[in-house]
Amino acid sequence: MITKNFAAGTAALLLFAVPAFSQSTTTQQQIALHSRQAQEYLKENKPELAVQEFKALVALEPKNVDAQGNLGVLLFFQGAYADAIPPLRTALKLQPALWKIEALLGMAEKRTGDINGALGDLEKAFPKLKDQKIRVDTGMELIELYSQAGDLPKAVPVVSALRELDPTNVEIIYAAYRIYSDLLDEARLSLIVVGPGSARTHQMTAHELARQSHADEAIENYREALKINPNESGLHFELAEMLNSASQPEEAEKEYQAALQANPFDEKSECRLGDIAARQRNDQDEALKHYARALQLQPDDPEANLGMAKVLMSMQQPEKAERLLKRAIQADPTSALAHFRLATVYRETGRIDDAKSELAAYQKYKDMKEKLRATYRAMRLEPGTQESEDADSNNK
Repeated sequence: MITKNFAAGTAALLLFAVPAFSQSTTTQQQIALHSRQAQEYLKENKPELAVQEFKALVALEPKNVDAQGNLGVLLFFQGAYADAIPPLRTALKLQPALWKIEALLGMAEKRTGDINGALGDLEKAFPKLKDQKIRVDTGMELIELYSQAGDLPKAVPVVSALRELDPTNVEIIYAAYRIYSDLLDEARLSLIVVGPGSARTHQMTAHELARQSHADEAIENYREALKINPNESGLHFELAEMLNSASQPEEAEKEYQAALQANPFDEKSECRLGDIAARQRNDQDEALKHYARALQLQPDDPEANLGMAKVLMSMQQPEKAERLLKRAIQADPTSALAHFRLATVYRETGRIDDAKSELAAYQKYKDMKEKLRATYRAMRLEPGTQESEDADSNNK
């Protein structure tokens, strides 16, 4: 059934039927008549009648690119995909740079089972399209074809382009989830087949177990991986993270130190060692040393700025702490803890209105992250990164 909004929905794809004047006077008059009538029917939202006029135009003047293109567009949106293909192809032969027409041709070919033809036309049109809706539609069609063919790597740049174009589109986000999930499954299986007993396979297994909240099994797999590859900094860091989350700070500290020994530029390990020194031993001097080193390696790391700021606050240096907290918020505006600590600094320095504003931001982002954590719990998964807010919730 043709909806009342049919003409509006196809307006961006329709061309203007322009009569040619190389015919006899009678033919010219007929062409002009059919052209005017077609336009009238489109204005009246009567596409079925407009189709008949464009068919008459094509019969009188086969090389009229506008008539061919418009006929193909209308037939496509009527669901007559097989009938739409010839005029769409003819329009492209007459004027090859009609990218919207080529995209529509690819979609029609896909719906009539010509997968190779569809891929060729959709791939050619996609990078050239400027209109957001037709570009999104074309990209989604390509993603579906790549997925069906098992050619997932080709789908990735299309998904990335669509997410940049329309970042809040739920369908695009879901398509990205499916593509990346399938790629993950494919990579996981390949790793198991190629290196069943390798350090990387144990590391992968540990990562998956950690996501499913199986901490003990994850730690065991990390240790097995380190037996095979004891000098891998990333393995030491990931094991340390698991031990830290399992409330084993002393063991975690050893692994962070091992990570730094393997890679002196491991900024995250420096930051974590600062956390342990400050929280577990109340050794502010050692904490400052580690945080300073972390900031030297990565000045914009929110966690390092947060850690250093907390130590400076405990040493009664709110002005220095304020600069670090503002840098942390600039790097991560959603950091509830950074807003909370900045509110504390403002309150201690008498800036009550600023403190209230930061407390409001703290509550906003705290509630947001609580909802995310509830979603993770419902999925029986653990977030992929350690959140300093959780680890520091009792030490604000």
